[in-house]
Amino acid sequence: MNKSVLLISSGQPSLNPRLVKEADALSGAGYEVTVLYAYWNAWGTQHDKELLAGKKWKAICAGGDPKRKRLPWFLSRLIRRTARFLLRKTNSYARFADLAIARSSYFLIVEARKHYADLYIGHNLGALPATVKTAKLHKKPCGFDAEDFHRQEVTDDVYSCEFNISKYLEDKYLPQVDYITASSPLIAENYSLLYHRNIASILNVFPKVTLNVADNKNGPLKLFWFSQTIGPNRGLELVVEAMSLTSANIELHLLGKVNDAYKKNLFSLSKSIENTNSHIFFHEPMKGDEIFQFASQFDIGLAAETTVCLNREISLTNKLFTYIQSGLAIAASDTVAQNAFMHQYPLTGKVYRNAKELASILTEYHKNRELLFQTKNQSFQIGQTQLNWENESRTFLKVIKNILTVN
Repeated sequence: MNKSVLLISSGQPSLNPRLVKEADALSGAGYEVTVLYAYWNAWGTQHDKELLAGKKWKAICAGGDPKRKRLPWFLSRLIRRTARFLLRKTNSYARFADLAIARSSYFLIVEARKHYADLYIGHNLGALPATVKTAKLHKKPCGFDAEDFHRQEVTDDVYSCEFNISKYLEDKYLPQVDYITASSPLIAENYSLLYHRNIASILNVFPKVTLNVADNKNGPLKLFWFSQTIGPNRGLELVVEAMSLTSANIELHLLGKVNDAYKKNLFSLSKSIENTNSHIFFHEPMKGDEIFQFASQFDIGLAAETTVCLNREISLTNKLFTYIQSGLAIAASDTVAQNAFMHQYPLTGKVYRNAKELASILTEYHKNRELLFQTKNQSFQIGQTQLNWENESRTFLKVIKNILTVN
């Protein structure tokens, strides 16, 4: 009989490609896989329907949703709000942190206990209590995938409620898991220093794709950036400023959900800056497996991470590896992790520290289209040969095999 694995997440599959890649890898390796997840937003739910229809593994949604399962949805929000209120009033993390961390935490705990598996894997901090508690209940091993450095994911303020909830849960549960993986070498290093254990780095890379790298010989220089949401503190204002510092004809394409206020703000910023010969375009979110073909029509992928907290400094995001797999040149902001990455793979693009340096990069690529095409090709080739899920999944599956062999 095949070994069974339960992956638990407080988010949705279509919004967490890392979760989906792990489930696919485990299923492809012969494990019986179930994914327990929670509602996050409406467009993610629509994409989930299409995504899950073609998977070998099962998926179960816990904690309700605002349309079809309103009672658990209402209760989950009430439980979290009450827990956070009482935590602030009493400062009792031991009593309330498990329920305060995420809307779906209580229902994930309740649902996970119903599932007997040979291994339990938590994705994101909201799923960590359910993962460890269920594994202990059934006397089975468990693991945790740290896609972010969670205690400093939102803020570096050690006195903040967000920092202390995350720190408490990490300190309580991570010593109890049988393994930890992390999405970047520096995240792995930071957790390793905290908990004095070996942590494998599993990069946010994607499966190989078949596409043609676009050779933009003389058209507008096309920049691309994407996320679930488009908003402030993502480095986009600096990009618009850089575009104004060059006379090049540039298009900025942004993919994700955006509210009207921020869209107007970005347009206003662009128009208020003199000498800008640029245009901004917005695109609706799309299914994960469609983004590579869509992105391949552009020239430069913007890894415009800001340094508002330590997590941003040490992360290597989905964006970066999406650009590489799509055959784009990379313009990366000067975070510690991205600087180290670009030093390791210098032929994939360039690093900038401010708007003036980004403007210089854009100008160089605009004037030297042969360099642009060579850089795009180099990115794509590295994605096909080195930085892909076919390679990285072997490390992940080796971790899983070792844990199940020992246990």
